[in-house]
Amino acid sequence: MLKIITLALLFPLLGADPAWAPQPSGVTVRLRGVSAVSGTVAWASGDRGTYLRTTDGGRTWQAGVVPGAEGLDFRDVDAFDAETAYLLAIGPGDKSRIYKTTDGGRRWQLQFTNSRPEAFFDSMAFWDRDRGVAVSDPVGGRFLVIRTEDGGRTWKESPAAGMPPALEGEGAFAASGTCVAVAAGGRAWFGTGGPKGARVFRSTDGGLNWQVSPTPFKGGAAAAGVFSLLFLDARRGVLVGGDYTKETGALDNVAVTNDGGQTWRTPRGRAPGGYRSCVARLDARRGPVLVAVGPSGADYSSDAGDTWQALDAEGFHSVSFARGRAAGWAVGERGKVARGPRL
Repeated sequence: MLKIITLALLFPLLGADPAWAPQPSGVTVRLRGVSAVSGTVAWASGDRGTYLRTTDGGRTWQAGVVPGAEGLDFRDVDAFDAETAYLLAIGPGDKSRIYKTTDGGRRWQLQFTNSRPEAFFDSMAFWDRDRGVAVSDPVGGRFLVIRTEDGGRTWKESPAAGMPPALEGEGAFAASGTCVAVAAGGRAWFGTGGPKGARVFRSTDGGLNWQVSPTPFKGGAAAAGVFSLLFLDARRGVLVGGDYTKETGALDNVAVTNDGGQTWRTPRGRAPGGYRSCVARLDARRGPVLVAVGPSGADYSSDAGDTWQALDAEGFHSVSFARGRAAGWAVGERGKVARGPRL
């Protein structure tokens, strides 16, 4: 049952405008997922089975808990309009699940429950309303991918033979639900990390078969690697990450590609100011701007990730922008939701 939050939007009273405008979410749980649909519609997700929805640009947020999912942690939400959204819960065994609503959250359908004890799903992404992909940590020495082509009614495993072997200790990160990215033509990518370094897997056939490439991230720690990635087009992409136990560490936290993810390099200019858990595209008037967020602050790039400038010291876990307009939201600890940034 939805809880309608009717508090007014909070605005700063004194001084220069901050990058982010805080909004009242009505919840206190940690929020990790956010999906901006338009200038008025956005969804968010978090711990204890929580989801949020706004249809008025964030002036009010509707907060709810998915029935039967009170003990789950929703790290990823992918939304398509005010009525339709998918939620991915993380965790070992049957805690990894996918839910879908087509009526604004009034009812949720459990579409997928993981049956493999060793699997742990981290993230999902969708080409459109019907076609999507989700990625789990390795099972039997290889990452596990599931796909849907019918709006989530069925999810099928990609063949293990089409997935390169995982490295010892290699895994994906569920920090923001954005370690998986997709693009037109059945292209898909996901990033990993671990003690032997970070890599990016890529597919050109809708997630059936995969190839893998190294990144400049040296590795050496189980908590370090690729946490988020996106592609501006079929060739230009960027990934962010670092070591989540070193929030202000600015080493090995960004890389770019110009060949669709076959090769990755360290940018030429300044890197983001610390570990970053999410990167998203903002369509500004002067062209696409990349915004990366993490617990220690946010940075932005106007040159496809080659140079980054500090944006704000406010910490968030995830950020999302509606395509075609400069409208977006960031989410974080204790129910934190903010609209922005102002660039």
